[in-house]
Amino acid sequence: MNELEMKQFRQAEHDIDPIFLNRWSPRSYLEKEVPEEVLMRVFEAARWAPSAMNMQPWRFVIARTEEDREKFHSFILEGNIRWCDKAPVLAVLISDKEDRVHAFDSGAAWGFLSLQAAKVGLATHAMGGFDKEKAREVLNIPENFDLQVVIAIGYQGEIEGLPADLQSREKPSERRPLKETIFEGQFK
Repeated sequence: MNELEMKQFRQAEHDIDPIFLNRWSPRSYLEKEVPEEVLMRVFEAARWAPSAMNMQPWRFVIARTEEDREKFHSFILEGNIRWCDKAPVLAVLISDKEDRVHAFDSGAAWGFLSLQAAKVGLATHAMGGFDKEKAREVLNIPENFDLQVVIAIGYQGEIEGLPADLQSREKPSERRPLKETIFEGQFK
């Protein structure tokens, strides 16, 4: 989707870089491998996310082979499997609970990852619809790590590649007005 097409779905109230408006979370993916150097650029960006006391609590467990993706499919809920099964890369974002703000810092890493992915022509979609305990078991994740989200990464596919009931949802979403997000002095 080009910038002109994106304007029918998203318009900023203030001047910002277009990458923030153009990045969205599609569900349709091409079954096309992501080259190593492109994928590592995405994770390199996540590496440089801000971190309280530089603890860098985030880690990513990734699946790129068919065998590893099948393991991930075992704990992703059916509603998400319906669309993410074609994504060539899946990642589970986990965070070390030793850091008091591990979830916050991990969210920053996800944000950096998603923006870099958009910059290199990849689509990303984070999902909370997965069985965390099963994922912990299947991926051998220690108890001191919290599981945040599963992320689909790949090249965006055509809308027709989705089940019919998901096709109408395959568009960028709008955001609430800024005046409903910022409260000065106290929450109103």
